Amino acid sequence: MIKDKLVDLLTQAVNEALEQGRLPSVSLPPVTVEHPQNAKHGDYASSLPLKLARAASVKPLAIAEDIAGSIVPGPEIGTIRVMPPGFINFTLNEDWLTAQVDSILEAGDTYGNICLGEGRRVQIEFVSVNPTGPLHVGHGRGAILGSVLASVLTAAGYSVEKEYYINDAGAQTRAFARSLYARYQQQLGLSTEVPVDGYVGNYMIDLAKEIVAAEGDRFLTLPEPEAVSCLGQLGLDRMIGQIRADLEVLGVTFDVWFSEQSLYDRGQYQKVKSILEEGGYIAEKEGAIWFISTALGEDKDNVIVRGDGSPTYFAADIAYHYNKFIERRFDRVIDIWGADHQGHVSRMKAVLGAFGVDPERLGVIIAQLVTLRRGDEMVRVSKRSGDIITLREVIDEVGADACRFFFLSRSADSQMDFDLELAKKQSADNPVYYVQYAHARIASILRLAREREIDFRDGDVSLLTTEPELSLIRKMLLLPEVVEVVVSTLEPHHLAYYAQELATVFHGFYTQCRVVSRHEESLSKARLKLVAAARLVLARALHLMGMTAPETM
Repeated sequence: MIKDKLVDLLTQAVNEALEQGRLPSVSLPPVTVEHPQNAKHGDYASSLPLKLARAASVKPLAIAEDIAGSIVPGPEIGTIRVMPPGFINFTLNEDWLTAQVDSILEAGDTYGNICLGEGRRVQIEFVSVNPTGPLHVGHGRGAILGSVLASVLTAAGYSVEKEYYINDAGAQTRAFARSLYARYQQQLGLSTEVPVDGYVGNYMIDLAKEIVAAEGDRFLTLPEPEAVSCLGQLGLDRMIGQIRADLEVLGVTFDVWFSEQSLYDRGQYQKVKSILEEGGYIAEKEGAIWFISTALGEDKDNVIVRGDGSPTYFAADIAYHYNKFIERRFDRVIDIWGADHQGHVSRMKAVLGAFGVDPERLGVIIAQLVTLRRGDEMVRVSKRSGDIITLREVIDEVGADACRFFFLSRSADSQMDFDLELAKKQSADNPVYYVQYAHARIASILRLAREREIDFRDGDVSLLTTEPELSLIRKMLLLPEVVEVVVSTLEPHHLAYYAQELATVFHGFYTQCRVVSRHEESLSKARLKLVAAARLVLARALHLMGMTAPETM
């Protein structure tokens, strides 16, 4: 990336100034470059002189002049300017800039990939909803965040494994089994009440009907505990199948479906509990067993085994993360949790400290709530069932692409409104339509070129000299930087923003520059090359988001 080259040049120039005594001996702060808000100030700017000024007791403008004067610009750089109060601004060389069109076309579908991960293993665990009910729209947000992060991390050179943690143990699973048994009996004419702590959604009735249709009344002949257990497992399997199918419609798949129950069946839970006991991190008090989080910086201890002997959700999660970091040896783990798990983050990181694992190796994204709307009206219940609104209903109404883009349209830590009516609009008001229409428009231009048998492979990109052309190239060159930003911040919404910005710049280019012209053959070929590169970059952004790049709309 050009950004990295500029950082290298700045670092080299500062080190030279320090070695030659032109600057007092000070520690070098992180060297960074940014994009100026005002394009007139150049393509990149560094505030390094301002960072150095206080420690060096030298005016930032003087430091900037010294550093800028020491930089030997390569072919990428057109001009280097010093700006008050102490910025160093870089403008790219236009000949180098236009040559990047050929470089993008040569890179093809690998354009945007960066060598950052170097094959390090990253596990992303997301969705992981209790298989006691269908996915709702809020789950879709976590699904898309995880799916897109996996794509971007892969593009950055990481070896990524996507995992769904199946909560198939504990009180909720038992309540689900008892509820399903009651609904099953009701479908067979028996008068039975759903347990007080049970699941009462209409989907449980539908599930019971499916099981009766497939299995008949054979569970009525079994002792109740055995019938509840068998029906519970059958129901969980069906719910997991439904969850898997709904996610696949959304374009979300997993490499591993990990069972919580397996942590108990394989003895991992007991093993981890013993390790913590040996380390002095377990204590019995108030009739329960506690993890001594305060020994690791937490402000309170946490229960891992209740007074009745049942493990808490936290206990299973401790064993699960031991499995991730110690047994499966992932270099990094990223968990995507719902808004109700905010308080779980710090204690989970404390546990890693007890295992001797750097807590920074665990990244946690908290996905905030999603509110469904139809314009100004809030949508609260399903039209189909009069019950919860499922994710599948939303996908069926607006399509998978709209779901993916809208879920990415805001940062995960902010609540979002999902406007169903806007998501279906075929106008520039709908960002999904706006971005995909840009790709379809490009495809139509290239079809016209094929119809007219224009071979633009020998197009001379040096003819691309106008502001709309150069602006489009500049925007296309930012995709690798966006990939880097998403990786470093774990914020995939930057990709959605970039796709909109690229579409805007392309639409502006299209209105100002005639691409296919019978009277300017050489310029047409150059612009067709540019358009082909823009198509590649826009498609790459869409595909990283898991969206389609339509040829027509």
